[in-house]
Amino acid sequence: MINELILAASEEGGEHEPPNPLLPQWYDIIWSLVAFAVVLFVFWKYVIPMYQKVLDERRNTIEGGIERAEAAQAEANAQLAAYREQLAGAREEAAAIREEARTQGGQIIADMKAQATTESDRIIANGSAQLDAQRQQVVSELRGDLGRMSIDLAEKLVGSSLTDEAQQAGTVDRFLAELDTVGNESAK
Repeated sequence: MINELILAASEEGGEHEPPNPLLPQWYDIIWSLVAFAVVLFVFWKYVIPMYQKVLDERRNTIEGGIERAEAAQAEANAQLAAYREQLAGAREEAAAIREEARTQGGQIIADMKAQATTESDRIIANGSAQLDAQRQQVVSELRGDLGRMSIDLAEKLVGSSLTDEAQQAGTVDRFLAELDTVGNESAK
């Protein structure tokens, strides 16, 4: 049918002009428009909605990902703030524990010093008492020895026996008293 139309059109014109290579024939334009309309209809009806659906899904996925990322960021920031608060609390608690340990250490040192002083005083008192007891013992032993020696010496000097105990005790006491006064005068 198209061919018949083309032949009829070329016969009517009589003289036939050569076709312009830049301008297509009218039937080419019509068929091109029909094909373009069909392709446009198919794109408009099927391809563009599917493409729009894919773009919407992608946009929703991206927006959902952004929202999830923002939520995760907010949660991470909240956890970081909580961690920092816990860390600050732990530091304060550690400082309090260190201060309490220092206080207890000072108290222990003071108690140990007091205990050492008490023990030292007790040891000094025991030593002093023991020293006094030993001195008393030595003095009494020396008095006894010195008394016997002085009696022996006095017997040799006097030439008589000093067997009377009262007389011996008086002689020993007098001799020791003289020794104490001589010792005190030489100490001055």
